[in-house]
Amino acid sequence: MLKSFDRFQADLNQRKTEGTLRILKPKATGVDFYSNDYLGFARNTKLQNLLLQQIIASPQLLSGSTGSRLISGNSADVTETEKFIANAHQYESALLCSSGYEANLALFSTLPERHDFVIVDEKIHRSVHDACKMSHAKKIKFNHNQPEHLEHILKRQNGSCYVAIESLYSMDGDIAPIQEISRITEKYGAFLIVDEAHAFGVLGYGLVDRYQLQHKTLATVITYGKALGAHGAAILCNELIKSYLVNFASPFIYTTSAPNLHWMAIKTGYDFLKTEADSLLKLQDNIKIFREQKLSAPSAENSPIQAVLIPDCNRLKRLQQTLSDEDFLTYAVYSPTVKQGTERLRICIHSFNTEREITALTSMIRKFR
Repeated sequence: MLKSFDRFQADLNQRKTEGTLRILKPKATGVDFYSNDYLGFARNTKLQNLLLQQIIASPQLLSGSTGSRLISGNSADVTETEKFIANAHQYESALLCSSGYEANLALFSTLPERHDFVIVDEKIHRSVHDACKMSHAKKIKFNHNQPEHLEHILKRQNGSCYVAIESLYSMDGDIAPIQEISRITEKYGAFLIVDEAHAFGVLGYGLVDRYQLQHKTLATVITYGKALGAHGAAILCNELIKSYLVNFASPFIYTTSAPNLHWMAIKTGYDFLKTEADSLLKLQDNIKIFREQKLSAPSAENSPIQAVLIPDCNRLKRLQQTLSDEDFLTYAVYSPTVKQGTERLRICIHSFNTEREITALTSMIRKFR
């Protein structure tokens, strides 16, 4: 037992030496360039008042669900919200989960079987990699956003293949060539699963909706803790897949359901999103202002996530500390979250940032490039 503890401490000491030790800190105050609140909904007082009115009318919304969805955690609220979401995204069905992590864990640990293949973009979210460890399927990586490499891999497989991509990638802020990928998966009879966590609300209802690819995807994951300013996630799929997940997906079966307040906030958020076109326009204006500062980034021109690569870890730490001293909140990403040599400052642009804040931020970053 003591020997095991020594190993734990040694691993933590190594991270501390490298300057990559993760610790929990109180939420900081300052100019937000690090949260996923792209449209400012999490701080929007108009939306907060709408939610408050519903809570006052139905205080029971605040109560816990008391069990999993299959025991006491199901309700008319969650069922109604699922129907609403499925209709909004033009899918046959939707399954609400407590988080995007749970949704991906449910999908990729349950659907693929032994002798199947899960072919993932090399920069897919960690939740998919963790799910693959729970599955008996073989995982294969394809080069990031390279449909031709995906096709090369699919040509060589004999079993059923599940292909996992994000539409808007969370670390690089770049966009998948989803139309080409869907064409290839359809050509080879592979099952395409798309994670739209960072695209929803920023790129309309996501790229699957934008390009009307609903019938070419096995499932799409939408999360609500980012642009919608709420919490939870939905798996969009057909009734067969939903029923299969309800019966066989351990992450869903054994997770206590979120309270009805979460489901109500999601439905209200969808309605609010329709009335807040100005927030999206302001976000795109701010992204344009950032891009005009000519900081080299692998990110898409219309992405709220802008990655500034600074592979010198010591320089990256000094930059983040300098920004913090000036009350700019940013997030530095180190290996192993990203590949060694691709460490970066992950900057999130929001509708509520000002031009002055953006230019001041970029001016300080430029001194460290």
